Amino acid sequence: MELFNMRKLLFVACALLTIGFGAAANQDMNSQFNKYKDKLVQDMWRMYPGWASSIGYHNYDSLLPVPDAAARANEIRFCKSQLIELKKYPLASLNSANKTDYYLIENQMKYSIWSIEQLKSYEWDPSTYNVCGSFADMLGNDYAPLEQRLKSFGERMDKVPAYYSAAKKNVKNPTLEHTKLAIDQNMGGISVFRDDLNNALQKSKLTTGEKAKLLARATDCIAAINSYVSWLKNTPNVSQRSFRLGAELYKRKFEFEIQSGYTALEIFHKAEAHKAELHSKMFAITKQLWPKYFKGMAMPANELAAINEMIGVLSQKHVKPEEFQEAIEKQLPFLVNFIKQKDLLYIDPSKPLVVRREPDYMAGVAGASINAPGPYDKNGNTYYNVGSLDGWDKEKAESYLREYNHYILQILNIHEAIPGHYTQLVYANQSPSIIKSILGNNAMIEGWAVYTERMMLENGYDGDLGSDAKEASPEMWLMYYKWNLRSTCNTILDYKVHTMQMSREDAMKLLVTEAFQQKAEAEGKWKRVSVSQVQLCCYFTGYSEIYALREEMKNKLKEKFNLKKFHEQFLSYGSAPVKYIRQAMLE
Repeated sequence: MELFNMRKLLFVACALLTIGFGAAANQDMNSQFNKYKDKLVQDMWRMYPGWASSIGYHNYDSLLPVPDAAARANEIRFCKSQLIELKKYPLASLNSANKTDYYLIENQMKYSIWSIEQLKSYEWDPSTYNVCGSFADMLGNDYAPLEQRLKSFGERMDKVPAYYSAAKKNVKNPTLEHTKLAIDQNMGGISVFRDDLNNALQKSKLTTGEKAKLLARATDCIAAINSYVSWLKNTPNVSQRSFRLGAELYKRKFEFEIQSGYTALEIFHKAEAHKAELHSKMFAITKQLWPKYFKGMAMPANELAAINEMIGVLSQKHVKPEEFQEAIEKQLPFLVNFIKQKDLLYIDPSKPLVVRREPDYMAGVAGASINAPGPYDKNGNTYYNVGSLDGWDKEKAESYLREYNHYILQILNIHEAIPGHYTQLVYANQSPSIIKSILGNNAMIEGWAVYTERMMLENGYDGDLGSDAKEASPEMWLMYYKWNLRSTCNTILDYKVHTMQMSREDAMKLLVTEAFQQKAEAEGKWKRVSVSQVQLCCYFTGYSEIYALREEMKNKLKEKFNLKKFHEQFLSYGSAPVKYIRQAMLE
């Protein structure tokens, strides 16, 4: 018995010693991996200086890479070398946070290689080539003294003619849709080198000679942009490529961009089922509200027709065109107060949110968007870009405002601002992992914004009822379901257009008849799906995964579940794919 116990004690001691050595080895491996990540990030910024500038790292602002064949070959070599480097760090030896970073780095490198070798959008998408946004950011963001920014601006301008010269050599058989977008956005961006630069020079302390030199370079930049636009307009394109991506490329792009637990086909089927569920809920509310708004009138037998009539009445309540941006600004404080009163999430009051008219160089894709400072510029302004209705005819403006009516405008603000994109991106910038910040997953980012729409209504949000409301009104829920149909039908539209040859006529039927969108909104969505791929899927995919995770956590924690804690823990992982956040939270 004593010999047995001695052997048992010896075994336990050896086991503990082994565990101790293993833990130490893993700690050392995680430390090495952290050093690798730091070096990788610095190498990436030298490779992608424009990307670095966009997230607040300004050491390479003066650089503008020329997008030629040599640059693409160099990028492939860089990405392949990082994939080799990653193999030095066995996944089993990394902690949960570093495993996620490993997956994100691996996905990014493989995606970059695939994009160059297989997708080849640099050949068929002329809108890829546009320097205006990065130059505008240098003048618009006060991250350094104006004179310093203008110096970098001037050095960066030196490469603009070569940049557009390379673009002309790259573009082959472009799509008609991307060609038009490239023309519109580049022409809109010329004002950066004319009006914006002139305004900045007037405010600066540069000498007369320095200002003259910058203006001369700007003239060359404008000439290069005009030359590119003229070349796009006048170059024959007899075998233009279709804007439709095709099933195989779509499948792979979905895997790289969305990084979901679902395949593209699976999420398409989920979206179709969700659309039917929403129609059922909307019809039930329509029956409830019908006597209030259509007293004495018979309700149409067709369910979609009845829902559409009810939405039509509610959509008449909207702001005037000239008050659109002002209405958005007024709603934001109300959202903050509601979240505080309901104790749903901490909102950092020190992070500014600035509502502004959408810059011209961004025009043509979306009517509202968020521009957030990166992890290196955490105190910078977050801009809520609002599309302008200036110059719109009365019919088009009315259609747009019916779409973004009194109810929908509130949900839009939840999505884009509080507690949607603006709030999530503030949290993302506080993540201890720079990798999760810079390689953020779009499905998580958009999914969070869509999730918050439903979450706010579940907690009683309704702008008409005030912050003491116990539950949102049926009108608010009906219009929310209409809005939620948007993200749902985004997925259906995107998948069917790019993989199933969905026609414009059928797309308009889906959006107008089945999703109850105004004609102007539906036409804008068709334009968007014709110049983008997969991105429209990220809303519904991320929302589905986040909502499922919340319900899973509720079932697991029972009475210990706290909604605020769930939100803050979820956001603490940065903009990682939901499937990796789920793994970490369930552990």
